[in-house]
Formats: sequence, structure tokens, C-alpha cells
Amino acid sequence: MGKLGKKARKFAKKNLQSVLRKQRKTKTFFKKRPSKGGKDKGDTEVEKTAIVENGSVDDGAIEVTSLDALFTDSDVDMDASDSDGYLSEDNSCSHVTDCDTLNVFEGNNDIGTMSTNNEKMQEELLIQKKKLDRLKKYSDEDEKSDYTLQLVDEDDSNRNKSKVLSTSLVRSWSERVKEDHSDSALSSLLNAYRDACHFGTELSGLADDDLCYRIQNSEVFCNVIFIMLQEADNIFRALLKISPTTFKKETILELKNTSMWKKMKPFVKSYLRSTLFLLNQVTDSQILALSLTRLRTSIIFFAAFPSLLQRLIKISVHFWATGSGDLSSCSFHIIKDVAAVFSSNCLDTCLTRTYKAYIARCKVVEIADIQHIEFLKNSFIELCSVDVQKSCGMAILSIKQLAKILQMGLKTKNEEAIKSICSWQYVNCIDIWVSFLTAYIEDYNLQSLLYTTIQLVNGVAYLFPGPRYFPLRVKCIKWLNSLSCCSGVFIPVASFLLDTLEHNTGKEGGGNVKAINLTSSLKLPKQWLKSHSFQVECVLLVIEMLAIHFAQWSYHISFPDLATIPLIRLRKFYELTNVESLKRSVKRLIDQVEQNVLFVQKKRDEVSYSPDDQQSVDSFLQLEKGSLNSPFTQYYRSVMEKAASRNLHVIQEISFPKRKRLEKGHVSDEMQGESGNKIISGCSGTIDSERKRQRVLKV
Repeated sequence: MGKLGKKARKFAKKNLQSVLRKQRKTKTFFKKRPSKGGKDKGDTEVEKTAIVENGSVDDGAIEVTSLDALFTDSDVDMDASDSDGYLSEDNSCSHVTDCDTLNVFEGNNDIGTMSTNNEKMQEELLIQKKKLDRLKKYSDEDEKSDYTLQLVDEDDSNRNKSKVLSTSLVRSWSERVKEDHSDSALSSLLNAYRDACHFGTELSGLADDDLCYRIQNSEVFCNVIFIMLQEADNIFRALLKISPTTFKKETILELKNTSMWKKMKPFVKSYLRSTLFLLNQVTDSQILALSLTRLRTSIIFFAAFPSLLQRLIKISVHFWATGSGDLSSCSFHIIKDVAAVFSSNCLDTCLTRTYKAYIARCKVVEIADIQHIEFLKNSFIELCSVDVQKSCGMAILSIKQLAKILQMGLKTKNEEAIKSICSWQYVNCIDIWVSFLTAYIEDYNLQSLLYTTIQLVNGVAYLFPGPRYFPLRVKCIKWLNSLSCCSGVFIPVASFLLDTLEHNTGKEGGGNVKAINLTSSLKLPKQWLKSHSFQVECVLLVIEMLAIHFAQWSYHISFPDLATIPLIRLRKFYELTNVESLKRSVKRLIDQVEQNVLFVQKKRDEVSYSPDDQQSVDSFLQLEKGSLNSPFTQYYRSVMEKAASRNLHVIQEISFPKRKRLEKGHVSDEMQGESGNKIISGCSGTIDSERKRQRVLKV
């Protein structure tokens, strides 16, 4: 082969993938240092990111500004068929969908030796042939576009000759399928369902006129959708002799080589594809919830269609994160069932997609979003229960990534790094893994993750000491209290709280502002810091957090020691403050802690064992702890009750309609009968409005 010319070498260098891959393996990318007169003072030297030879990124090369950079999942839709997905309605023909022509070769002993490459080539040829046929059809239509209005009317009259769909016809098909197991009736039913799901889209006009159906009114449209969603799973299970209570993927995998499955596979795939397409077209949340609920009963059939399974996961995660009420709940049930029923790879995909969707949803948090984000967090923690050890590996990677971002912030104090840490995405990432530890640390060995998380939270609290970041620091203290409570490890949070308390001036605030909501804030405006409302909220929250901390250790033998320094600092603040209402609250806390110190000290003086006797130390005051009648426990309860009533204004700020939607219960596992008819009737105007739109476009 001769030497390449200059232009050929230039083209190869720019476009050939092998050349680009080789360059990526060997090249080192540098980030230029800004000029001395530039505004960015955080970068003081050239930073370098090395790409190792095998294409992976080393620890020092991870992009520390991305919270989900370590988690990737395949987003390849393997179902690349470009056909309409109609089924033959001729009894003499084999029931093979256009969208699944190649599957006729599966399981055939005569052609089973065909290589994978040949199958791919055959598939590509079929796809290209269909595209060419459509282009030819379109070109013929373009040639006729100059015809007179008379020819257009003739075309309309010919179109009216296509099959007209009626409710009685749909019901007769359904009865024939259930009673006689008619293949032609099932094909007709699925083709009609496909037309209903694709109604109003461009694809609906590309089908063979011999197979497509005209949907005349909204009643027919609703009945086709509802009948198929209600009956499809029962029909398939009856024809395949699968029990209604069977939800194991092995059931389908065992049937894959049987003649029964080869016959039914096109029908099942047509139904699943049409329903997934419907989910991408409908906007009504009730119809979406019904469709997902019915798909959930057919979850095992996705075992035969990996590409459709990936599409189902993607759709479900989207509705889980962005939907509300029933829709979000139904979507999560789908995700959890997929993770539980299918392979570990599906669990990885579900965990990765839900975590990334959770991060994206947490970018901005308003008061009305808090309950939904809490639901997302709790449902993700429930998903982790499918395989806690695998989820723990994901948690470790995420915590390390969060720690890298924090390390850069502590080291450089760069404005962008600080901003990325004091963000809802970063905060909610910590929150979700703290909740994970709280839920599972008692039953699983998660000690390494525990101590890493404690260090991370301590670092965040240390990085933001000022009063403007009081809401963020309160969140850190709540996390530390939760971790201490679930693990039994002592975490000294009192110093963080008292540091915040001492930032308070102790004088009457300069001005009053509206009720401060620290739940939906991370950083406060400067004008709030000297207001009376902020001072009151600050002191009451510190008292609440200290009460939680002291209540956890109020029966421990070391309580007098751990309470000594906090008591000194509380007395100092009490002497400096001039706000009488705050002085009373602080004085009551001091009195209750002192009483508990005396109580524990008295009991401790009576014991005869040494501090080295860990078993005896752990059993100290266990009887008294079980009774929950000590003075400090009762004080703690009263503080929590006042805190709950004080936080009611947060719920009141959410509008009544929004709150009703958020408080709505989970959707039932089955939506059948009259309730299903009511849900489907919500789309009654869809077909009529679409027909009007098409008439306007035609004119």
C-alpha cells in the first residue's frame, strides 16, 4: 500500500477513531494557568490530569466538581428497529412483527449456526430496505402534490376505506382471544392498541393501510387503551400457561426455546413497545400511573427483551424523579421490581440512574419540594435494601468524591469550590448516605463508611463557621446526631452548636423580618443576622440540638464528663444575653443538664467496677433507661413537642392544592373496574382535539 497523501493523513488524524484513541492514551492534558492580571486567584499553578494507558482515570485525575462523575451506565437502546411494529392478521401467516423480523431465526436448529455478524448485517439490510420503501412512498406522494382539489378529495375517500375501529369490535376481539385463543383476533387487538398509542404522531401515518385502523372518537380510543392495559397480562399468561402469581424471570427464560414462546413473542413485544411509547406521549399523571401499574404486572416478560427493559428503567426513573404522588410511587415500584427480579447489572443500572436523577432533582430546593425530595431519598434507601453490600460500594465511591470536593475547598478556599459545597446537590448527597447508614448499620458491617462520613460532615461544619451558614451547620449537627444514635459512637457536636450560639450578639435585634425558614435555606442574607427572629430561631435550634445530644447520653456513665464544658459555655452565654425569653430557655436547659449530672454522678459513685470493664459500663442504668421516666427525658420530650409546633409554619407556607397532592397516598397495586374507566376517561378530549388539529393543518 502506498504512502498516504497530505490530505489523507490530515483526515485520518482528525476523524479516525483508532488515531483518537491512541492520542487519548498517550497525551497529557494541561489546564492553563491564568495570567497574573486575571480575576481567578484560586489557581496558583498548572494543574495536570493524566490519562492512564488503559483509558481509566487515576484518583488524582477525577473531576472534583462533578458529584456523579464516578457513576456511568449504558444508555444504548439495542432495539434499533425502525419499522411500524404491526402484526400480520392473516391466519395463514406466521405471527412475526415487522419490528422483530430477525427473531424468527432464534431457536431454529437449521439456521441456529448463523454467526452474529451475519445476523447484524441482515438486520441492517432489513432496516435500510424499510427506509428505502418509505422514501419511495414519500416521493410518490410528493409527485402527486400538484394534483387538483378533486384528487385530494379522492385520496380522502380512499382513506376512508381503511378499517374503522369501534368499541363493539374491540370487545369482540377480546372475547375471541379469551375464549377461543384466536391468533388473528389477538393480532387485530394489538394492532388497534398500537394505533391508539401512536395516535397523533408521525409514525401513526407510516403504517400499511391494510393493517392500520381509523379511530373515530374518544370513546373508542379510551376503550382500546383500557381493555389492553386490563387484559393483556392475563391473556399472555393464559396462552403461555404462566401462573398469575409468578414473577420470576426464569419462567420466561425457560420458555425461550419452546414453540409456544416463539409464537407468542411478537405479540408480547408489540404490547410492551406500544405501552412504552404511550408513556412517552401521555402527559396526564393518572393515565401514566395506570399504565405503569399494569406494566408492573407484566414485568417478567421484559426478561426476553433487554432493550425494552432498559427503556422501561429510563422512563420509570424519569417519572420517579419528576412526578408526584401516585405517579412517582408507581414508578418506584417498577424500579424496585426490576432491581429485585433481574440480574445484578440491572440493580447497578437502577442505583446509578436513580442516584443521578436524585442529584439532578436536588439542584434547587423550595419549600414545596422538601416532601418530594424526602420521598426520593427514602425510596432510594429502600432500593438499596435489594443488595446492601453493593450499595455500600456505591456509597464509598460517592463519599470519596464528596471528600475530594471538600478537600479542594479547605485547601484553596476557592469561591467556586466553596459554592459547590454549600449547594443543595452536595448537601443532599451527604444526607442520602447518612440515611443509608442510619438504616442499615445495625445489620451490616458499615464501620469504614461510618467513620469516613463522620469526617466528611465534620469537615463541612468546620469550613462554614459563620452565622450566615447557620442552616448548613444545623444540618451537619443533625447528621452527626443521627450517626451517633444509630452507631452508638460518641460524636462531640456540642462545640459546633456553642460556637454558633456565641456568634449571637446577645442584644435585642435591630429589625424584624418575616418568619425565617431554615429548612429550605443553606445561607442567610446578611440583613437577617441581627434581626430578632434570627436570634430567637438560632437559640431555640441550639437548645433543640443540644437536648437531642444530651438525651442520647443522659444514661451513660460518662455523662458528667461530657457535659462539663458545654455547661460552662452555656452559663457564659446566659450571663451575656439580654433577651429575657431566651434567658429563660437557656436557664431551663442548664438546670435540666445539671440535675442529670447529679443523678448520674450519684449512681456512678455507687458502682464498684473500673472503667476498663466494658460490659459493666454498657449495662450502667439500663433499667432506668428502659423506664424513660427520668427528668431529662421528660424535658427532652417537651422540647421536641415545641419544636414540632414551631415548624408547622413550614407546612402552612405550602399551598393547599400542592399539599393535598403531596399528602396523597400511594396508588393501589391494581387499578381496575370503574376507577380505571374514570382514569382513562381523562383523555376523552385527546383524539377529538388531535383530529381538529390535523384538519387545520390539511387546510
